[in-house]
Amino acid sequence: MTFRLDSFRPRRSARRLASRGRARLAGADRLTLAACLVAVASGVLTFAIAATVFAHHSTNHDEGVYLMQAALLLSGQLEIHAGALADAFHPWFFIEDDGRLYPKYSPVPAAMYAVSMALFGEPRVTLAVVAAGNAALVYLLGSTVFDRRIGFAAAVLFAASPMAVVTSSVFLPYAPTTFLNLLFAVAYLRSVRDGSLPAAGVAGVAIGLAFFARPFTAVLFAAPFIVHALVRVVSAGRSAIWSTGRLSLPDPVRCHGLTALFGTLFVGVTLAYNLRVTGSPLTFPYEAFAPMDGPGFGERRILGHVEEYTPELALRSNGYALWYLATRWVVAGPLGTVLALAGGGLAAWRWLAGERAVGADSDSDDEGDGVSEGFSDRRFERTAGLLLAGVAAAVVVGNLFFWGTNNLLATFSDPTNGLIAGFGPFYHFDLLVPLSVFGGVAVVAGGRWLGMLRRRLASRVAPRTARAVVAAAVVLVVLGGALGAVAAVETPLDRHAAQADKHEAAYEPIEAATFENDLVFVPTPYGEWLSHPFQPLRNDPGLDGEVVYALDRDPEEDFAVIDAYPDRDHHRYAYRGEWTPNPDQHVAPKLEALDVREGARIDATTTVGVPERVDRARVRLETVRGAGGDGAEGADAADTADRVTYDVTDPDGSLAVGWSLTPDGARLTGSPNSTAPNATVPIDPAGDEVIVTVTLVDPAGSTFTYRQEATVRATDEGVEAVWPPERSVCRLVTECGTEGTYLPDNPDAHAEWVVFETDAEASD
Repeated sequence: MTFRLDSFRPRRSARRLASRGRARLAGADRLTLAACLVAVASGVLTFAIAATVFAHHSTNHDEGVYLMQAALLLSGQLEIHAGALADAFHPWFFIEDDGRLYPKYSPVPAAMYAVSMALFGEPRVTLAVVAAGNAALVYLLGSTVFDRRIGFAAAVLFAASPMAVVTSSVFLPYAPTTFLNLLFAVAYLRSVRDGSLPAAGVAGVAIGLAFFARPFTAVLFAAPFIVHALVRVVSAGRSAIWSTGRLSLPDPVRCHGLTALFGTLFVGVTLAYNLRVTGSPLTFPYEAFAPMDGPGFGERRILGHVEEYTPELALRSNGYALWYLATRWVVAGPLGTVLALAGGGLAAWRWLAGERAVGADSDSDDEGDGVSEGFSDRRFERTAGLLLAGVAAAVVVGNLFFWGTNNLLATFSDPTNGLIAGFGPFYHFDLLVPLSVFGGVAVVAGGRWLGMLRRRLASRVAPRTARAVVAAAVVLVVLGGALGAVAAVETPLDRHAAQADKHEAAYEPIEAATFENDLVFVPTPYGEWLSHPFQPLRNDPGLDGEVVYALDRDPEEDFAVIDAYPDRDHHRYAYRGEWTPNPDQHVAPKLEALDVREGARIDATTTVGVPERVDRARVRLETVRGAGGDGAEGADAADTADRVTYDVTDPDGSLAVGWSLTPDGARLTGSPNSTAPNATVPIDPAGDEVIVTVTLVDPAGSTFTYRQEATVRATDEGVEAVWPPERSVCRLVTECGTEGTYLPDNPDAHAEWVVFETDAEASD
C-alpha cells in the first residue's frame, strides 16, 4: 500500500484549526473568568471599605441626602411632610417649600440604594454591586472595542484606581452614573457592530436613566455617541434614498432610532419628576435649591458661597484637577497616566497605518483574537476607539463650564486640602473609563513586546535563560505597578480612616443607647441642617421612628418640638470641643436625658466647686430674649438682656446658688455669704434662655466660669423648664460655647476640683 504525505494535510489542517479554535475558546473563557474574579474582588473590597472606613460615612455630607432619599422612596414618598416643624427637621440639601421638604438631587442613585435596603436591609450591597458592575462593564467595553486581553487589563486598571476605590465606597452618585454610562457605551457599540435592536434598546434605557440621575454628566458622556449616531443615520438614509429611490429604514436608522426613543422617554420622565417636585418641568430640584449653581460663567452661588466664575478660573481649577487626577487618582498615579497616554498614542499610530491597535500574540491564551479580522473590524475598532477618546475630550471640555470642580479645591496648589483630597476630582469620574481602556492597550502591547523579546533571546541564549530574563522583567514591572497602585490608594484611605476614628468616638453615646420612643436634640455646628455634619442621625420619612432627631435651636422652637412629641423620652446630644473637618480634632460626646419640669414655681440650686486660691465669685442671672432667633428682629432682641448679679467673698470649697422661676420671671434667691438683690428678670412667655453664671476670680485676676443655660417658658398654669440646663465651664471668659461643655460622666475631662451640680423642684 502506498501512502502519500499530502493526503494527511487536509486532516492535519483541520485538526490545527480545531485546536486553535479550542485554544481561543479556552483563552477567552479564562480571560472572562479572570475578569469576573476582578469584578467580584472589586465588589468585595468596596463593601469592606464601606463597612469599615466609611461605617459612619465620609466628610462629603451628600451621602446622607441620598440615603434619606432612598428611605423616602421605600416608603412611597418623594418628600418629607413636616408642616410647621420643617425647620426643626430640615435635612442637608433639602428644599423647604411650605412645610414640604424634598432633596435637591435626582432619585435614581437613591433608588439604586433603596433596592438593596429593601432586599438585604443594607444599602452597601448596592455599592458593591455597582463597583463590580463597573469593572465588568469596563472589561466588556475593552473587549468590544479591542479584544479580551485589553478588556481584562482595562478592568484591572479601573478597579485599582484610587478614585474608583474610594468614590465607589461611599453613597454618592458618580459611580452609579458611570455604571449607567458604561452600560450605554457597551450596548451602543454592540448595536453598531451587530445591528442588534435589543442592544440599541438597552443603550437608550441606560443613557436615559443616566440623564435622569445626572443630566450634565450623561450629556457629556453621550455627546460623541450622539454625533456618531447622527452621522450614521444621515449617511444611511441618504444611501437608502439613492439606492432605492424611496425613503426606507436601514439598520442604523432603526437601531439609533430605538436608542433615541428610549432615551427621550426618560428625558420625559425627568421633566415629569421636575414638575411633580418643583412645579415646573424645566426647573430641576438643584436649581430650586440654588438657582445660580448650574453650568455657565459669571456669578455662581450656593448657600453663602459666591464666586465670579470666569473662563480663566475654569482653566486654572480644571487644570489643577486634571493634574491631581493624573498624578494621584488613576491606578499607580503617574504610571497609570503614562500607560494610558502610551496606549492611546500607539492605537492612533496603528490606526493611521490601517492596522488594529494591538495585533495577536502567538503565545497568548487568546491566540487568534484580532489576527484574521477584515478591514470592517479594523474600522469598527478605530471608530469605537475614537468615540472613547471623544468621551475623554467631552468630559474635560464640558467640565470647564461647571464651577463644581473649583469648589473641590480648597487651595489650588494643595492636593491634600478640600474635598479633592478625600475623593479626587469626582466630576471627572468618567475619565477613568478611557484612561483604563487605553492603559489596557499599553499593557497588552507591553506583554507582546516581552514575548518578542523572549523569542529573540531564545535564538541567542538558552531558552530557559530567555524565559528567566523575561520572567524577571515581568515580576519587576508587576511588582512596581502593584506597589504604586497600593501606595496611591493607601494615601486617601488613611485620611478617611482618621476620620472614621473621629466619627466612631463622636457617635459612641448614640450607638450605645437603646431607643424605643425617643426624641434627641442635636447641635448645629454648621448651621441649621440635619445630617450636616451628623449623617448617621437621620429620621424615618414619617418623622415617627423609634428615635426622632430634631435640631437644637432657640427655646420657642425647641418647645414646639417637645409639644409635638409629648410622650417620648427626650435627650440632648452634645459634645466638648469644636467640630471641624480636621480628623485629628476630636470631640468628647455625651447623650443627656432631659425632662420638662413644670409647676407654678420652680426652685433650682446650682452647686459648683471652688479651688483654694479663689477669693471671690460673681453670680449673675440673665435672660437673653430671642436667643438663636432668625432675622434682624431676633438679632436685635438677642442684643438686649435683663440681668441681676451679686458678689460672694471668700467662697470655701464650694458655692451653692439658689434661683427660682415663676410666671413673673427668674430670680436669684441669694446665699448666706452674699447680699442678693430682690430683683426679678422677666421671662418671655413664648420661650426664653435663663442663664446663670458663677465666675470665680483668683487674686491674680484669672477667672473660671460655670455657665448654665436653661430653656424656659411661662404658661397659663405656671412655668416650664427643660432640665438639666446646658452646662459649660470656661477659663478666662464667661462664654466659650462647645469648647467648654461640661461632661459629668467623664472625670478626666475637668480638673479634680471642678464640680457642677444642678437640681430643680417644681411646686404648685
